This record gives sequence, C-alpha cells and structure tokens, in this order.
Amino acid sequence: MITNMNIKRAVVCALCLVVLTLSVCLIVSPKKEFSENENRYLTKFPALSAKAVLGGEYTASLNDWLADHFPMRDFFVGLKSQAEIASGRRAINQVYIADDDYLIESYAAPQNTARITDTLVSFYQKIDRTSVDVKLMLVPTAVTIYSDKLPQNAPASSQMETAQAIYSASGIPSVDCARWLADNASQGQLYYRTDHHWTTLGAYCAYLAYCDAKKLTPVSLDSLTAQTVTEAFAGTLYSRVNDYSHKKDSITLYTNPADDLTVTYLDTGEVTDSLYNLDYLDEKDKYSLFLNNIHPLIKIENQNAASQESLMLIKDSYANSMVPFLAHHYSTIYVFDTRYYRDGPSSFLSEHPEIQNVLLLYNMNTLDTDTGIRGIY
Repeated sequence: MITNMNIKRAVVCALCLVVLTLSVCLIVSPKKEFSENENRYLTKFPALSAKAVLGGEYTASLNDWLADHFPMRDFFVGLKSQAEIASGRRAINQVYIADDDYLIESYAAPQNTARITDTLVSFYQKIDRTSVDVKLMLVPTAVTIYSDKLPQNAPASSQMETAQAIYSASGIPSVDCARWLADNASQGQLYYRTDHHWTTLGAYCAYLAYCDAKKLTPVSLDSLTAQTVTEAFAGTLYSRVNDYSHKKDSITLYTNPADDLTVTYLDTGEVTDSLYNLDYLDEKDKYSLFLNNIHPLIKIENQNAASQESLMLIKDSYANSMVPFLAHHYSTIYVFDTRYYRDGPSSFLSEHPEIQNVLLLYNMNTLDTDTGIRGIY
C-alpha cells in the first residue's frame, strides 16, 4: 500500500539522486574557459586564501564558478530565455525581441555628446582643409531603421536627432547614410537579426551615400562577386538574449574582380591580398572575418583603383564591412582603430601629405562609450 510517507521518501530519494548526479557531473565534466553562446570567458575556480574567505570574496567567486559550470548550463540558460519569451517578455538585457525574428539593441541618448563634439572639432581644426576633404558619417542602427519591428510601446529616443546635433556642432560635412538606409529598408536585410552590426547590404547602402556626397561613381552590386560564406552566424545580441533556438544569420561577402589588393596589417606585419580572414568562420565571432578583426592601423593598396587618391578611414567596426566597396576608389586606404592606435591620426596625416580624403565613421549605439573617440586627435 502506497502511503504519504512512502511518497515523501521517494521524492527525497529522487531529489538526492538528482543532486548526486549533478554533483558528479560537475566534478568529472570538462570545464570550458569560454562560452561561445554567451561570447564571454567563464569564471575560473577561485584561489583559496584566508583573506578571501573572511572577506566573503571566496564564497561569491565560488557561487559564480558553480553557476558558470553547472552541468548542461547552456540548455538551462536557453530554456529560461525561451520561457520568458513565451510568457510575453519582449526585452531581455536591453535587447528587444522584435518582429520577423529580429533581436534589436535598445538605444539611450548619449551622456557625452559635448565631449564627443569637442574631440571632433579639435581634430577638424588641425586639418588643412584646403588640401584634405573630411567627411563624418554617423550610422543609425536597427532600432532606428527597423523601428516598425519593435515591440509596442518600446521607448523612443532619436538617434538621428543626436547625430544632427553632432554634425552641426562639429562643423564637419556630414554623409547622411540614414536616408539611404531608410529608403532601402524594405529592399533586403540591412542589419543582422542576431548582431548589432549592419549586413554587407546595409554597408553598401551607406557606401552609396558616401559616393553621392563625394561625387563618385559607385560600383554596382551586379558587377561584384557575391558569396554567402556562412548561414550560422550567431552575433552579440544572440549572446545577450541566450535564446539558443533563435534563427541564425547568413554573411555574404562581395569582392570586385577588377581590384588588385595588397593588405598590410602594420601591427603584425602580415600581408595578404584579401580583405577577409575566413578562419573566423570557425569562431563564434564570425563578423571579425572583415579586416581580420582588430588592428590599430591597416594599409590597403589597390593597383587597379579608380583614382590615385588616398583615404584615411577613422572608424569603429561598422566600417569594416564597407571597406571592400571603398577600396575600388582609392589607391591607398589607411584604416585606423583609434582604440589601439596611440599616435594620433592628425600627426599621421601631417606626415603623409598624399592623403586627400578623410572619413570618420561611427555607429550611434556605441558612440557614447567608444573609447576610440578619445583617440581622435
């Protein structure tokens, strides 16, 4: 006869078995250092010391380690996110669960607009504008261009209102890529569904805006060789939401058969004939295949360029996927990541009088916190 006492004993035994099984799994299972799904390093096992124990740091670190290395962690984390979304939640970790399978990063008005503007003004004033043409492109993200996909009642904060204020205060002639992106928003996927970057098609729209501002004849997409190199891109927003069932993205590359490129990464000395490093297709951060991830200064030479002019490109990672289009127009492009380039682009410009063009390109979502802004001098 089954009694309440027997049921309680059975439940206790089952729970003990589960705890014992999970404990054994935690001990014997291999420990990962990096979570590809979350795109972050996992907590290391804390070092034991009397000071850490007495101060409480050891217990806190041990709890973080247990949480990061819990058996089947990815499964449970993903299950939690899926349950939250199924219950109607439409924002997780400042990412909107938007229509058409889009994850869209939220936007808050910047707090450092004055500092950003002062930096741009200072840089612009150092340049001899009689011989160098300078342009500034501030790129809206999906939260602006795909605002119609956002959940109902999502807070609105105008990226382009801030951009226009910076354009006006800096005095640098602007490239209004927002209009080109908005006009083509229904013509194809301009932003990744799982990542905060624009797609190569979005970058191409901005390239058209740049050509319009510079009176250049753009290269048509039909004349380029398109190659979809992956359909399994799970970007930064995928990692923040942790819905591992979410549809992944494809990445398409465009190459110009007419170009004859030499790409030199001046920090490592590596020389290649491609703007892409396809080794990153085996990594979580597949967007890093554009311009081989992060380098302080890259020199790109094109023997078959449409002109003998040079371009200085000061940028964030949004520009990486636009460079393949720009490369057709300049015999030399110097690409600066001012988070890591320490000598100041204006000094480099004064030492290279052959440079006639400068483009500063930053996206609006990270403009406020981008440490590279401080390196523009």
